[in-house]
Amino acid sequence: MHDFIARPEHGVVWITGASSGIGRALALKLAAEGYKVAVTARSHEKLVELQAEARGLSGSIVVLDGDVTDAEDMEHVMASIEYEHGTLAMAILNAGVYLPVHAEDLNRADFDKSFAVNLSGVVNCLLPAIGHMKEKGQGQIAIVSCVTGYGGLPTGAAYGATKAALINMAESLKFDLDKIGIRIQLVSPGFVDTPAAGKNAFPMTSVISVEAAARQIAAGLKSQAFEITFPRRFTTMLKLARLLPYGAYFPLMSRVTGWRERPPSAGHHPATPHPAE
Repeated sequence: MHDFIARPEHGVVWITGASSGIGRALALKLAAEGYKVAVTARSHEKLVELQAEARGLSGSIVVLDGDVTDAEDMEHVMASIEYEHGTLAMAILNAGVYLPVHAEDLNRADFDKSFAVNLSGVVNCLLPAIGHMKEKGQGQIAIVSCVTGYGGLPTGAAYGATKAALINMAESLKFDLDKIGIRIQLVSPGFVDTPAAGKNAFPMTSVISVEAAARQIAAGLKSQAFEITFPRRFTTMLKLARLLPYGAYFPLMSRVTGWRERPPSAGHHPATPHPAE
């Protein structure tokens, strides 16, 4: 028996962090395929612009403002989908923030905001989404993590920690969700050309556009795969690198990122905007 795959006729797709980057491109991609897409972010203006851009597509975009760090807000968004727009068929929990962390210049706010958005923000959406899907007896959930969750990388102490937690969360939830007809997937992109990626303190390889990322994710959502990861060669190399003993892993990552030659950080680094702002 195959797992549930959400089609346009099954109901609404909910995407968080949809005002920019991967979330925005994916909303347009799915709307073009005929889905009714509910988009959530904190920037009403950007969501309205996104909705206008989708006019003329075979599907549609519905604007539902909200802050993923506010659990009550996400309950209200879920209620709006259920009572005003239809059955929630799929939730794509994409909102995230990348705040580079340097050990010689630690800032508690970087950790607090990273955990609030990237980790608690997912939980705040998962609870109402799963509650709705459980009543319907079916549904599909995609949690957007990142390959930085595979292993420690320079400046990733906060961001990478949240993404590693999301990987473990998705893996752990799968055991029980399978039993109640809810399909969960993990999205682990490599480096994507987004505003957040521009803040990386080391050279990135195999960078792809947000449109290419959206195509990969859209295709993966229709597959039976648990993990949607791309570009495959690059992400596989990172997975294999994590199998190395630490004595080999740290020198390899230092060399690949150029971190060994980089001088210590001199001051606090500015925050990267939340994709939902």
